[in-house]
Amino acid sequence: MSKTDTQAPKVALNCAVLTISDTRTPDNDTSGDYLNHALTEAGHRCVRRDISSGNIYHIRKIISDWVADPDINIILTNGGTGFSHQKSTGAAITPLLDMTIAGFGELFRHLSYLDIGTSTLQSDAFAGAANNTLIFCMPGSTSACHTAWERIIKEQLDSTHRPCNFATHYLKPGNKS
Repeated sequence: MSKTDTQAPKVALNCAVLTISDTRTPDNDTSGDYLNHALTEAGHRCVRRDISSGNIYHIRKIISDWVADPDINIILTNGGTGFSHQKSTGAAITPLLDMTIAGFGELFRHLSYLDIGTSTLQSDAFAGAANNTLIFCMPGSTSACHTAWERIIKEQLDSTHRPCNFATHYLKPGNKS
C-alpha cells in the first residue's frame, strides 16, 4: 500500500479552515478545532480560520479571498454538505473550482460507509483546486472530519508519502519548511 520516502523533503503547508454552520460558534466548533489541531500535529500551519453561515455568497467570498491569497496552499471546509435544504457548500464552492478531484468524494463515502452504512449517501463531500489552491470539503461532524483527515487528507498532504501526494504539487513558492 502506501510508502514513505525518507529522503524526500518534508514540507509544511499553509492551510485555512472554514466551518460552515448556522449553529457553530468559536466556543463550540469542535470540527474546526479538530482540523486545526490535526494540521498542526502533521507539521502544517493553520494561517486562517473562520465560521460562516450557510449563505452561499458569504461562503464564496471567504473561499475566493483565501484562494486569491498566495500564502494559502490548502483549504479545509466542514459542514454544509449533507442532504438538507441548508446544503450550500457545493453550490458556493464548485463554481470556483478549476478542477475537481472526484476520487476524494468517492473514497470518503466508501470509508464512511464502513462506519455509518448507507447514511453516507447523504454526504456530498468533494475536493478540487482553484488558483493552485487545494480545497477539501467534508461533512461537519467531527467524526466525519476525523475520517477524512486520518484516512485520506493527512497522507496526501505529506510530501514523503509515495507513490504520490498533493503536498508537492500545491506548495506555492516560498512556503517550504
